[in-house]
Amino acid sequence: MADHYETLGVGRDATEQEIKKAYRKLAMQLHPDRNPSPEAAEQFKLVTHAYDVLSDPEARRNYDMGGSENGFGGGDFTDLGDFLGNMFGGGFGFGGGQGRPKSRTQRGEDALIQLRVSLDEIIFGTQKEVSINTAAVCPTCNGSCSQPGTSPRTCEHCGGSGHQQRQVRSILGTVVTNHPCANCHGYGDVIDSPCHDCGGRGRVREKRSITVDVPSGVEDGMRMQMRGAGEVGPGAGPNGDLFIEFSVKHHDVFSRNGNDLLATLDLGVADAVFGTEVTLNALDGEVLVTVPEGAQSGEIITVRDRGITELHGNRRGDLKIALQVLTPTKLSKRERELYKELRELNTGTQPQLGEFKQGFFDKLRNRFFGNG
Repeated sequence: MADHYETLGVGRDATEQEIKKAYRKLAMQLHPDRNPSPEAAEQFKLVTHAYDVLSDPEARRNYDMGGSENGFGGGDFTDLGDFLGNMFGGGFGFGGGQGRPKSRTQRGEDALIQLRVSLDEIIFGTQKEVSINTAAVCPTCNGSCSQPGTSPRTCEHCGGSGHQQRQVRSILGTVVTNHPCANCHGYGDVIDSPCHDCGGRGRVREKRSITVDVPSGVEDGMRMQMRGAGEVGPGAGPNGDLFIEFSVKHHDVFSRNGNDLLATLDLGVADAVFGTEVTLNALDGEVLVTVPEGAQSGEIITVRDRGITELHGNRRGDLKIALQVLTPTKLSKRERELYKELRELNTGTQPQLGEFKQGFFDKLRNRFFGNG
């Protein structure tokens, strides 16, 4: 049986990246679309099988130890021969029994994609169309791995069992060892005409669109699992799962604390003194905000139930608006006269040293987050 490392042309200490690079190079050279010769097709299968084993850490570890490429797997040991076969590589039998052939159908890999969402989309949740590049059942061979009109033939070397037997003398006496068939690589059948479109894998890469139900209240970095939406497995095997990782976009006006939305409202001095009403554009529509007389910078106005809907629930957070009174820097002649007159009238309050207080932004943060 060919050594997998020699098949890929790498050393036994090759890294995962070196193995992947070697496989890609050989696969490009031997793919049936580029090299239609029967020899290349057979070599392509050997290269692919070698990569399948060496790219799987557990299978590679077992292979390096001289054991089964499929791992020890906690299988059903029907007799002592099955047990020894799993422990020492190959199957040991006292009655000449053989193991089952390996299936070409395997579960597909899980996939992970990142989905960017905005604050307004997660208030109530939404649906988004996402384009993904994934593995799908080959439309040419419909997952059979063979060219249309052809089918795999039973391996004449192992009779379809996927294993070959040899007698071995041991301390237990003469036993029969079962090893994966070198001709069919343990599958029990041979594909003489692999599908040209998928190279005998039963699947191809394709782009497709899926609809993602974005729940309300998702946070940056949160993941959602979509079962069966991942890649189809080799030989049209069952799909893996698709994981969606959410990335919440920055908003220029609103920020978030839990399920509360935070914003800042700039006020002129007159509006702060006399109070006012203002209609603001919140993320889910307009909201009327009443500013009381004598409003101070750093005060918080809370609008109940206008925040983000909780994850897997119906309760909403609040919209919290921090007031910031703006001192005018450019005054007309008339405005300057009025401010001078106001200062002359306001003789009761003179600038003086006072008790140390937090800075505006510290005070604002503590009020936003409920610490003061």
